[in-house]
Amino acid sequence: MTDGITWLAAPRSIAYGGYSVLLTRGVDEEELVSRLAGAVCSGRRVLRPLGELTGEDLIEALEDEYGDYPEEAAVRVGRDGDWVFVVLYGLWQGEFESMEPVSRDGAHVFHLEFEEENGKPVPPWFRYFYDERLMCDFNLRLDRSWGSAGVDGDPEVAPQVERLLKEAGLPDENLSSEDAHRTSLQVVEHHFGLSLPRARVLEEALPSVVLENG
Repeated sequence: MTDGITWLAAPRSIAYGGYSVLLTRGVDEEELVSRLAGAVCSGRRVLRPLGELTGEDLIEALEDEYGDYPEEAAVRVGRDGDWVFVVLYGLWQGEFESMEPVSRDGAHVFHLEFEEENGKPVPPWFRYFYDERLMCDFNLRLDRSWGSAGVDGDPEVAPQVERLLKEAGLPDENLSSEDAHRTSLQVVEHHFGLSLPRARVLEEALPSVVLENG
């Protein structure tokens, strides 16, 4: 029995500010972090390992080193069976370009992101990349609050996901944004076999790295 990813829909499921998570196959932990450091908008970052930390410990370490509002992003990385996952902390909002390069050499990269405290507000997003191609991309609320209300991506992948979302009753104007978020997560969880180990992310120490400005 896996934890799935639906638990991400809970308020502040990982930390204040929302969540940014990568679930990947076809790339190991060290290489994944290196590729992620190269995807920062402002240029490649220097990797600064901090050892194994819990999420709370990493947030505290960032604040101790860089102040209450750190401008650095940091990651905790782990493996769960065939999957390698990364959870971002610090200033990750708007800091990364497309994850297409992260998926090079045949890697599967699923990016789930929600700027929960953004006042605009920005909806939660799901993006799937494979071998430097965008396969699936949509607003998990399936509304028109931010761009398209449909599913974009590869012509063989995106329509399948859109069909499954419709079978789950989405979009539904009478459904709350929170319930739409949760239902969309359930759909992609089941379709792609996605899971993020909740207890390990929230309670256990994992290898942690700061993506430090050079």
